Amino acid sequence: MNAIISALELVNELAGSRPPVLLDIRWQLSMPGAAPFDGRVAYVAGHLPGAVFVDLDRELASASGAAGRHPLPDPEVFGAAMRRAGVSSGVPVVVYDGGQGWAAARAWWLLRWTGHPDVRVLDGGLPSWEGALDTDVPAPAEGDFTPVPGAVELLDADGAAALARSGLLLDARAGERYRGEVEPIDRVGGHIPGAVSAPTNENVGPDGSFLPADELTARFKALGTTDTTAVGVYCGSGVSGAHEVLALAVAGIPAALYVGSWSEWSSDPLRPVAVGPDPQ
Repeated sequence: MNAIISALELVNELAGSRPPVLLDIRWQLSMPGAAPFDGRVAYVAGHLPGAVFVDLDRELASASGAAGRHPLPDPEVFGAAMRRAGVSSGVPVVVYDGGQGWAAARAWWLLRWTGHPDVRVLDGGLPSWEGALDTDVPAPAEGDFTPVPGAVELLDADGAAALARSGLLLDARAGERYRGEVEPIDRVGGHIPGAVSAPTNENVGPDGSFLPADELTARFKALGTTDTTAVGVYCGSGVSGAHEVLALAVAGIPAALYVGSWSEWSSDPLRPVAVGPDPQ
């Protein structure tokens, strides 16, 4: 099963006998001191017909704290949100966001991690959709999805540190944050020792759609993947890192996500920090 779906493919599936449930996950990273982005306002102004809004900060994550800015959500909260949106185990799901792809990838990863067998991301997000948008807020029938965490691999801080030594740990943040030249959000800049810089924005083209699978495969091979390499990803708080895991999936490379990411790692002054372009 493909991890992504094009807008044209989605049009055809929506008109078919087994249309997917649509989830709108519009979200943007809010910088300190700035007014928070309200994805629900954007959703109400226009969304894919039949799509249900899901709040990343409240339903795809638990409260910020020692475990990072976007820790894993409580399974009961996540499950209730998915059932409210009409998600059932036997029905395909397509998730999308405003085009960046990070938030949609977070929902994709969570649904996969909790056992949903058929979930894809709309490649290019809302901007790729050429059809009419809707302003009606649907009330779908309650779904039956019950999350069972653990279907795909998850890393904690110790696991990420070990993987940086034994396999390949990719840092999905911008290169200047990896190198420690700037750090606009977290306590300190830099990266997990041994991690390799792999900015998420290099996985997509100018329109926000993923590069072709063969180009992604070549990119990740150049970064150190092999047929036997264990691969993990982290970012700032487990959102853009999910997008990199998605890009790896498009390339046919399984990867684990360190959800706590740099926001968790850097909050502990006892954990080592590397700076500069060298992984070590």
